[in-house]
Parts: sequence; C-alpha cells; structure tokens
Amino acid sequence: MKYLSFIVIFLITFFINNEAYGDEQNLITKAVENPNRGKEDIYRDKYRNPLETLNFFGLDRKMKVLEVIPGRGWYTKIISNYMKSTNNFYVATYENPPFATEIITKIQKEFFNFFRNNIENFGEIKSTKINKDFKLIGYNDYFDMILTFRNTHNFLDQNKSKEIFKSFHKSLKKGGVLGVVQHRANEISEFNYKKGYVKESFLINHIEQQGFSLLKKSEINANPRDIKNYEKGVWTLPPRYTEGAKNRSLYTSIGESDRMTLKFIKK
Repeated sequence: MKYLSFIVIFLITFFINNEAYGDEQNLITKAVENPNRGKEDIYRDKYRNPLETLNFFGLDRKMKVLEVIPGRGWYTKIISNYMKSTNNFYVATYENPPFATEIITKIQKEFFNFFRNNIENFGEIKSTKINKDFKLIGYNDYFDMILTFRNTHNFLDQNKSKEIFKSFHKSLKKGGVLGVVQHRANEISEFNYKKGYVKESFLINHIEQQGFSLLKKSEINANPRDIKNYEKGVWTLPPRYTEGAKNRSLYTSIGESDRMTLKFIKK
C-alpha cells in the first residue's frame, strides 16, 4: 500500500512539474514570436536562435535576471516580454559611455524611450548603471543570472574586461549563472581578440580567472560560413554591412557571425 501511494505521489509530481515546464516553454516561445518585436528583429532569429539560447542558459521567471549593455534591445524585447509582471528583469547601461560616447549615448536614450513607450507590449524594465571603472553600481550577491550578448570584445578593447567580469561575479549570488554570447575567432589565430572576434579558449580562461567556472558550452550560434578575415572586422557582416553595397550579396549569404555560447557558474 505504501509503495502504491509512493507511485501515485510520484506521478502527480511528475505531471505537475512537466505542466509547469510546458507553461514556461510556451511563455518563452510566445515572447520570441511576439509580433511587437518588429519584422527586422524577427528576421534575425535564424542567426541568433533566441529560444534555444535562452533555454540553454536556463532562463526562468523566478530568477533575478540582468542583461548587460542591451544595445538597441534585440534580446531585451524577448526577455522583458517573457519576464513581464515578475519585477525580476533588469538592464545595465553605461553611466557615462567611456568610448563611442555620442553614438552609445544616443542608442541608450532611444532604448529607454522605446521601452517606456511600449510597457504594454514588453513590461517594465528596471535598470542599473556601469560606472567609468566598468563596475556595476549596487546589487551585490543579488542576481541569479547575468547575460551579455556580443559585448565582450568591447570590454577587452577598453582593457576593462577583468573589472567588469569581477563585477559580474560580485553581483551574482553563489551558484549564479553568467551567460555569454560572443563573436568567435579561429583557434589558430595569432591574436586573442581583434576586430570584434575573440578566441574561445582565451575567453573561457579569462572569465574563469575572474572567479567563474565553465558549466557548458553550445554550438547553437555557430556559423561555419563565417571566414573571419574581413578588413573591417565582424561588422562587415549583417546586420551592420560596414562596406555598404560592396560584396553585400556575399555577406548576406554568409549571414551573421560565428558565435560561441558559453554558460558559466559563480564559484
């Protein structure tokens, strides 16, 4: 009788957990499919694989989540819609942009204006700042997950990557997750980072030196067509097309850059 009771309880728990998991997946899928993201953003899903990427990182509405330097908000539109009404989603932007000041200031202003004007579609977003020393202001041991998409080359170029990754470590709870997507250089490259591309082995070692441990990595965002030898770097490819009309059809056929997708845990 006790054994039968155990089986019944196990099956009830199993189905409840699976139903909850299904609800979570439906919410993430709906956030990705949200037409309010706009056609241009949705078109890039085939390169950026947001559903698979966010599932790989283990995004959950119960988590305190921080997206670092969201740019124009491509990922923010998805995450904020998924996290809507939880009061758990934050973004971190530069307090005073230390490089490309004019353009970054403009992008950040447009970012906040957009999300203030679209609260019904995406929900309210909390924010914090990154100071001139590349440190997050406040929120020590607070976040369950920090995500940064295609930003690491800028941290390295500014010679501030150690500072910001240490700050991420300080802001995460013990066992918290750091998710990184970054343009990937060839492992045989003579450089560790250059023109937007970063060598994967170098970056893993670099982040682990700041107190993290690599949990797993994925080829979700790999692109073997990316030849990575462009004069103007990664920005030659879509969506930037820095060469304008020159070789545009070639770069379109290549698609967006080859990217590493890395999941770290705070030790």
